[in-house]
Amino acid sequence: MNSEILIRQFTQNDRADVRRMSCQTAFLGSPFKNFIDDEEILADALTSYYTDYEPESCFVAVSNEKVVGYIIGSKDVTGMSKALQSKIIFSIIKKLVRRGVFFKKNTLKFFFRVLFSAVKGEFFAPNFSREYPATLHVNIDERFRGQQVGSRLIAHYLNFLKINKIQGVHFGTLSEKAKDFFIKSGFSLLFEGRRSYLRDHLGKSVHFYIFGKKI
Repeated sequence: MNSEILIRQFTQNDRADVRRMSCQTAFLGSPFKNFIDDEEILADALTSYYTDYEPESCFVAVSNEKVVGYIIGSKDVTGMSKALQSKIIFSIIKKLVRRGVFFKKNTLKFFFRVLFSAVKGEFFAPNFSREYPATLHVNIDERFRGQQVGSRLIAHYLNFLKINKIQGVHFGTLSEKAKDFFIKSGFSLLFEGRRSYLRDHLGKSVHFYIFGKKI
């Protein structure tokens, strides 16, 4: 089945599939509506920089002309952060207020959980952007996991970064399965922390990992 899957450049026709898949897996399997009452706003937060500002750094896995996985990223985390702060975050806040989503029960509860987590210092992490200037996020449709799709997407992306003379890539994940996958894929664990804002739904705090790889 793996031989039938094509890895290709992301196009704007893939945008809806990438956004849908990102929301389905945003909270470690717990339905996103338990946390945020608006799928569009969540998808904006998770993917809009990559798909709208740096689409050349995004790739999809396709089977029978359907997107079954993606890898979205940035060659320059510092530049990405500037775009997020100056454009995307402000746009998301305006949309939250305009639609009244911020004041809905689940969104408001989630906001205060995240705020409390931040006050406790749980979002602190070292800045690895000098040695590892790029970032990535990879996601696979659950029906296609275990078929080397993720490995192929990562290999494709690393080759893309190498061609562009990027010296390293780093990224974060909350997933224990992802942790094992990335270690097997040759990434180094750079930092480990804990996050408590999912505790009400998962019954526990979760680990937060940052991985990196020199290219």
